Amino acid sequence: MEFSSRQLRAFHLVARHRSFARAAEALLITPSGLSVLIRELERQVGFRLFARTTRNVSLTAFGGELLEVTEPSLSALDAAMSRIEQTAKGQEQWISVGTTPWLAANVLPQAIRQFRERRPDLRVRLFDGSLPEIEQRIQNGKLDMGVGLFKNAPGLRRTPLFSFSLMLVAPDQGFAINNIATRWSSLDRQRLIALTKDYPHQLLIDKQLEKAGVTVMRGQVVKLLETQIALVEANEGVAVIPSFGMIACRNRKVTMSELIDPVVNLDFYQMTNRGSRMSDEAKEFSALLKTYMLNWAGTSRV
Repeated sequence: MEFSSRQLRAFHLVARHRSFARAAEALLITPSGLSVLIRELERQVGFRLFARTTRNVSLTAFGGELLEVTEPSLSALDAAMSRIEQTAKGQEQWISVGTTPWLAANVLPQAIRQFRERRPDLRVRLFDGSLPEIEQRIQNGKLDMGVGLFKNAPGLRRTPLFSFSLMLVAPDQGFAINNIATRWSSLDRQRLIALTKDYPHQLLIDKQLEKAGVTVMRGQVVKLLETQIALVEANEGVAVIPSFGMIACRNRKVTMSELIDPVVNLDFYQMTNRGSRMSDEAKEFSALLKTYMLNWAGTSRV
């Protein structure tokens, strides 16, 4: 019996996500292409792997057995390939870190620069992508660690790194930073420019508004923090953003103030693979990043 690691990876992704669409996105292929891989694997093993309905995808009993048998081997293969790839690079040492595009563009580069001043022999390779993409790469041994608003996920270890508070961004009132805190209740009846629901902190914002009994007028819904802030500058409404977004506000005619009663914090995490030991080099970078963020807090209101 012959089947490919790509078929097995497709099988594991569908089992994990319980969705052909989400598994296809993680594997960077179309849902129809993933279905072909699963059908070929089912034909080769001689039994159904999934019970599929219009709303649900679940493992069959045979599929569950195959998952249990193949999971250790696939994890071992990914880890071995990662080690071989690094060894093949000769004397150049590197660690790989994944985070979301905004942090990758605005925060991590300076931390990487500081790290290289301390460790010129060691490079940090940065991957910018969505949280599911980062989780998948960690699971496959392609990233040493991820940094972001991660939720708990099977097979991954989540460790707190730092926190950011939520702040209000409003059109310019004649000064760059508003030192007077703003109560959540003051958002009542204001037009709120929001991010899409796939941003974890947007879900937290909506939950806090509901908890505070605040009714907002829904403004535009966008995908990027920069777009959100630009629309505030254009007087299209107000926005609630994490305090790290202050750096994106400095060249905009907007003001920021901390939201209180209550203060709501966003916890950022380091995500690693439970099945593999984190290297000393990755631990060293993680420690520097934590210190860097604490120092950066002085100008970013962490």
